[in-house]
Amino acid sequence: MKKENPAKISFELKTNESLANAIRRSIGLIPTMAIDEVEISRNDSPLYDETLAHRLGLVPIKYEKSWKKDSVLKFKIDAKKEGTVYSDSIKGEFEVVYDKIPLTLLNTNQELKLKGTTKMGIGREHAKFSPGILFYRDVTEITLDKECEKDISNAFPKNEIKTKGNKIVVLDDKEKTILDFCEGLAQKGKKNIEVKETDSLLFTVESFGQMEPEEIFKKTTEVLKKEIELISKKLK
Repeated sequence: MKKENPAKISFELKTNESLANAIRRSIGLIPTMAIDEVEISRNDSPLYDETLAHRLGLVPIKYEKSWKKDSVLKFKIDAKKEGTVYSDSIKGEFEVVYDKIPLTLLNTNQELKLKGTTKMGIGREHAKFSPGILFYRDVTEITLDKECEKDISNAFPKNEIKTKGNKIVVLDDKEKTILDFCEGLAQKGKKNIEVKETDSLLFTVESFGQMEPEEIFKKTTEVLKKEIELISKKLK
């Protein structure tokens, strides 16, 4: 498993595309918390109440395992300072993931005062409940002449190159652009190149911040398993 940054991981998995797609779609069934109802008592900012409420709903909230399906958390904003109102102005029973998300602007003697509540939901219901995105692609095996090895290793030092006689074999399991690069080398030097798909897929999980990407993948598979068990029961 490769962790590109705290919010993104990628890993190779031997599976078929039907299962991979089912896993990808199941991310929309993971329950997360988001701002749902907003009561605005004063809004002197240039944004309409509806626009401001929508922006608040998209602010990621740090997930707590103790929260239940029916958990409701309260919050408020009371801003009077001239300038940008950021997400750190949200005060309540939860923490926001990013405290410098711009919400709106206030000029001198302007004020923003509101309160509201959150609710648990899933991404299929609304995008604000999505914990992140999950996608995958085929891992391709590229075979070409050995004299291309130096060019490839210089351009893609992270990719492993295997020698097979007078040929080299490269997997595009790190960077997809390596295939385009190898095809360009082959065309430029009029070299033979062979490209074939392997039985592996490269998964990437990107978190919006509510939970770790590893936790997202774990919950995605758990949700899918429950869905399959539910279907099996209904068929019986």
